[in-house]
Amino acid sequence: MILYDLELSGNCYKIRLMLAFLGLDYELKSIDFLGGEHKTAAFAVLNPFCEIPVFEDDGLMLRDSQAILIYLARKYGGEAWLPTMPDGLARVMQWLLTAANDLARGPNDARLHDFFGYDLDGDLARKKAHRTLSIIENHLIDKEWLELGRPTIADLACFPYIALSHEGGVSLDGYPAIRLWIARIKALPNFVPMPGLA
Repeated sequence: MILYDLELSGNCYKIRLMLAFLGLDYELKSIDFLGGEHKTAAFAVLNPFCEIPVFEDDGLMLRDSQAILIYLARKYGGEAWLPTMPDGLARVMQWLLTAANDLARGPNDARLHDFFGYDLDGDLARKKAHRTLSIIENHLIDKEWLELGRPTIADLACFPYIALSHEGGVSLDGYPAIRLWIARIKALPNFVPMPGLA
């Protein structure tokens, strides 16, 4: 197994976290993102979209963090991280789409603007972040986990950019249920941190 990685990427971190929770050994290949390595012809062979993470396992090459989470959960995690029954599967999958859309355009874009200096509308991203966080806060008021009463890849998909919200100027002070959920994830066996997360 090989993970093509950027340490500061929340999408890459999702995969490192999943691999840690599953107890899997893998090779980590750091990509010089700031130096533009992801835009080279050599990297485009791995992923023509020139984005990270990219994951390789037994000759299979996968791009996109959500797809990689699904693959790892089904191949190595059994029913624990991603159920096969239609209702449970769909309930988990809806949060992967939330991560790829609402969280990406909210707290992630705010972080890209403030922390990485991307030319994005930071105020709009923070507005979107608070809208999405309010929805998730209300969802978690009477729940420990996003779905199924246990940690799943729904939680892992959403966790990084919520937990890193402060790096985009988005405070979690008004979201106590989210802060408790973050603490529960950090307390899981084999949890590994990333820069910006204690």
